[in-house]
Amino acid sequence: MRLAAVLALSLAGAALPNLSWARSPQFDSAALLTPEPTSFAQCPQFFANGTPPAITPRPQLRELCYEAFAVLHSGTTKTPVFVAQRLNRRLIEDADEKRAKRFFADARLPSGERAELEDYKNSGYSRGHMAPAGDMPTPTAMAQSFSLANMVPQNAQHNGGAWNKIEQDTRHYVKRAKGDVFVITGPVFTDAGPRIGANGVKVPTYLYKLVYDATTNKAWAHWQENREGETVGRPISYQELVKRTGVEFLPRSALQH
Repeated sequence: MRLAAVLALSLAGAALPNLSWARSPQFDSAALLTPEPTSFAQCPQFFANGTPPAITPRPQLRELCYEAFAVLHSGTTKTPVFVAQRLNRRLIEDADEKRAKRFFADARLPSGERAELEDYKNSGYSRGHMAPAGDMPTPTAMAQSFSLANMVPQNAQHNGGAWNKIEQDTRHYVKRAKGDVFVITGPVFTDAGPRIGANGVKVPTYLYKLVYDATTNKAWAHWQENREGETVGRPISYQELVKRTGVEFLPRSALQH
């Protein structure tokens, strides 16, 4: 089966912006984010050795920095290409915030490149977090995790079942790890995959979650079909994930002992 290529990025040096993050998940979603687009140069902390995945530049790819994660977003699929996080024991222990429930479209994305709330209504798919709400260490991070730029159309049973267990298992691992753990999560599409809503949000055929322990230099990935009845199996190797997606997610220096 031919997988659609997972897309691209362009890095440009920039100073850190003066971000005015809101401090409560209960206020207007428009206040969650500064209106200006961002680049990964403004949030290198979410990537191993500060280096994002090596992806070929393409049109309609936008780099978005949030308080607790970074998103490479595709205006073609109206979903993330990947979502990157840096986790550690302290951050996970802080992740007990009251769950926000306000999904919103990120206004930093042009209207023709993003999913809207109406796209998911009556679609038969849930709004599946790539950076899980359960990982978020502050009210602001929790609220931002409900951006539709962090979502893919996901089978509801899979979202609440096998995928939820993978998210929980990852948090349990991070709590035992001695240092930082970098996690990259994303969708993989096939040419025949359906779309939902007036904006044509692409439904992924597979989802992956890459886990890299920066202390032990070990990496593995969970690979799941986006369907009802999927179960949690043995992780695949980092090399197998690269083979299946065609993407080098980690810099070579990160994997050297």
